[in-house]
Amino acid sequence: MEVEEHSEAWRILIVEDDERLADLTKEYLESNGLVVSVEGNGTHAVERILTEKPDLVVLDLMLPGEDGLSICRKVRPTYNGPILMLTARTDDLDQVLGLEMGADDYMSKPVRPRVLLARIRALLRRIKEMSGNVVESDASGSDSKGSTRLVFNNLTVDSSMREAWLNDESIDLTSAEFDLLWLLSSNAGTVLSREEIFTALRGIEYDGQDRSIDVRVSRIRPKIGDDPVHPRRIKTVRSKGYLFVKEA
Repeated sequence: MEVEEHSEAWRILIVEDDERLADLTKEYLESNGLVVSVEGNGTHAVERILTEKPDLVVLDLMLPGEDGLSICRKVRPTYNGPILMLTARTDDLDQVLGLEMGADDYMSKPVRPRVLLARIRALLRRIKEMSGNVVESDASGSDSKGSTRLVFNNLTVDSSMREAWLNDESIDLTSAEFDLLWLLSSNAGTVLSREEIFTALRGIEYDGQDRSIDVRVSRIRPKIGDDPVHPRRIKTVRSKGYLFVKEA
């Protein structure tokens, strides 16, 4: 499935120290219409990401100079584009740490180019539009398809600007965190299963093991003024999923 039309080709930065692998990946992605540049040094990657502002970053975990987790942590305050992290290990801890540092998705090496392209396209599509796979309802309970701004007392979420505010103060959210917050808030009052959330946001079937949704919910809660221990805004519904409460 092709990415939605863009005014110019999507710009991808690959941060990978394996020069041969990076070149092969670059060649494959460019043959599929993407504009790709490569950076092999972790220390230089931070400056390039913040200066060039690519549409998406493919970030290797293990790098000379500075590792992927450190890079992710440093760029996240000012870089809002998707970050797809690559790890040579299948350790859940690496994946969870990557998500906690602000990565939007992760893949384990060796990476198949076709699968990588599919993941990149899925992340880029999220920049252009929010998924319509789940019925949406606004804070008043009416159909909110077409609504771009939702207000819940002191919390405002705006999909057209891809921003949220708490007490009129801007909330620092990654691209993936905003997408999840919008999906939950635009379905306020409806329990969404992890399967529905996963499919809507990542476009692939939930495998029952992925912890990315739970990690992101735990990061979003304190940012929107929710109590992480006893949440009132985003509730966990045991054995079912998550519920965004209209009037918390």
